[in-house]
Amino acid sequence: MSQRIDVKDLNIYYGDFLAVEGVTMSIDPRSVTAFIGPSGCGKSTFLRSINRMHEVIPGAYVKGEILMEGVDLYGSDVDPVAVRRNIGMVFQRPNPFPTMSIRDNVLAGVKLNNKKISRSAADELVESSLRGANLWNEVKDRLDKPGSGLSGGQQQRLCIARAIAVKPQVLLMDEPCSALDPISTLAIEDLIQDLKSEYTIVIVTHNMQQAARVSDKTAFFNIAGTGKPGRLIEMDDTPVMFSTPREKSTEDYVSGRFG
Repeated sequence: MSQRIDVKDLNIYYGDFLAVEGVTMSIDPRSVTAFIGPSGCGKSTFLRSINRMHEVIPGAYVKGEILMEGVDLYGSDVDPVAVRRNIGMVFQRPNPFPTMSIRDNVLAGVKLNNKKISRSAADELVESSLRGANLWNEVKDRLDKPGSGLSGGQQQRLCIARAIAVKPQVLLMDEPCSALDPISTLAIEDLIQDLKSEYTIVIVTHNMQQAARVSDKTAFFNIAGTGKPGRLIEMDDTPVMFSTPREKSTEDYVSGRFG
């Protein structure tokens, strides 16, 4: 299921404003890639461009290419809804649908895609998705209770279960642990390690220790100043990025001198 992504000279615009400039990178399948960098440097904007989620903002568009296994995700014949089905997103704050049960939260994406599914198939999908998110044993006896009744960490894992229920090939995570306590954060990090055997995972994080713990490769973004576009400064294997980066600005950031 996991897919390779190749980005070639990508520029992201909001109207006349160039938000992210000239990104070229390859994201390996069955791996975790972390995006790090100071606030406002375009990490989340670039992450959202991978599944065309940024397009929900009026005036947003890109120049350049994002290829998934050779297919241009911005091709004229490509449906953005199909892109988002194949490339799931987990957001910064857990966002289960508050009026829906745990079970219906897991199935929400499947039903949104107008897929007909039998009760038995739905039951199997709910269990497999919750097991995949390492949540099944905690909620199996209260599947009809509201998802909003779970703890923050459980809600985030429920959102991950909802994302993987539609069988995506890539999972994007925008600071998935920033609203969570340390124990819940550890649970999500363990889950990310489990999921990478099946998915291509890209995570934005402000937590340097987290990037070092969970990712195989790390990409450092930076910005020259207010109103300037974000840029990819360098990308390499995570141990290299945290020990012997090529650029001084990367070294300054990962060592805590700025950001």
